[in-house]
Amino acid sequence: MADVDVGGLLREALLLILKLGGPPLTVALVVGLLVSLLQAVTQINETTLAFVPKVVAIGAVLLFTGGYMMSQLADFTHVLFDRIIAAGG
Repeated sequence: MADVDVGGLLREALLLILKLGGPPLTVALVVGLLVSLLQAVTQINETTLAFVPKVVAIGAVLLFTGGYMMSQLADFTHVLFDRIIAAGG
């Protein structure tokens, strides 16, 4: 495997990480911001109020996008194994 191939695989892996991690992290950020605003307005400082909505929102995102994430990860794994085989590994 040439250095260019390894660099390309690394680039693809990092882009896949962004595609798979982006939606749950974005939802967690938005929900956290909304809960923080709610806590600031109402002056309620409750730990579970900050934690539970994030967990529910992330769970919903993973439920809706889980199939897409799994197919993207499986496709990348097949490409990776095919390239390893082609390199003679």
